[in-house]
Amino acid sequence: MRGRFAPSPTGDLHLGNARTALLSWLAARAAGGEYLVRVEDLDGPRVRPGLEARMLDELGWLGLDWDEGPDVGGPAGPYRQSERRECYAAALEMLIAAGQVYPCFCSRAEIAAASQAPHGPSDEGPRYPGTCRGLPPGEVARRAAARRPAWRFRVPEGPVAFDDGVHGPQAFDVGATVGDFVVARADGVPAYQLAVAVDDAAMAISDVVRGDDLLPSTARQILLYRALGLAPPRFAHVPLVVGEDGERLAKRHGAPSLGALRARGAAPEAVVGLLAALSGLAPRGTHVTARELLAGFAIERLLRAPAVLRAADLEAVSA
Repeated sequence: MRGRFAPSPTGDLHLGNARTALLSWLAARAAGGEYLVRVEDLDGPRVRPGLEARMLDELGWLGLDWDEGPDVGGPAGPYRQSERRECYAAALEMLIAAGQVYPCFCSRAEIAAASQAPHGPSDEGPRYPGTCRGLPPGEVARRAAARRPAWRFRVPEGPVAFDDGVHGPQAFDVGATVGDFVVARADGVPAYQLAVAVDDAAMAISDVVRGDDLLPSTARQILLYRALGLAPPRFAHVPLVVGEDGERLAKRHGAPSLGALRARGAAPEAVVGLLAALSGLAPRGTHVTARELLAGFAIERLLRAPAVLRAADLEAVSA
């Protein structure tokens, strides 16, 4: 059993992030497994200096520990994606050699304007209509002389099925909803789907616990695992934390960041207790340490519905 938490140093840790970190840590530690932290910092312009160190400090304040990570090292490092670009380039070369990907010269505007292009998952935009899939070599060379291409994965027909630890049996028809998806951008930056699959495999992650906003992307990652000859991990997608209006937690709900709660004098046991309550692991108002939640923890105990954060919850934690 090897679990992980993979934050991006582009914004402060909020209660939703903290809850995912806690649950992924509990899943690994309750099984006697190893746990690591990996920093997903490929989005260079949005990375905020100093935020990585602050995130790690806040996770430690919550009572979480890790065996491997950017601050402690480990045999599967480096643990920052910005330092793993050679790994992604090697994976892309494997996919190119196997004919699993092809160069795409389409702009976002051209894809959006394509006829009968329904909108796919929010992280992917409109379904790709396959414009560049069958370009002859001569046309590829002509276009490449004028524009650097992105690389798209050739999605096979049919649904991709897998069992999710929270939601049960799942099946997604990637070809029908997303189409051939990008694995490397035209500027050379690997797409999230490729980077996360390469990293989880290289770091021998056996179990991925993350928010269920990523549930639809799992099928794309499984296709990449298969194409690269890798075994996918087990997945468990936990429902998101939402405001009292039922919408995904955002600044408009007045929910402070983890660091802001800490600065207000909130006790880590109170914050962990709130995160546990939002997961169905403890009654509201509980003060508990992360380690005290290990006894009897099981993914099957988690709530299947979105966790509603109430204003009264924040007042109680900050009191």
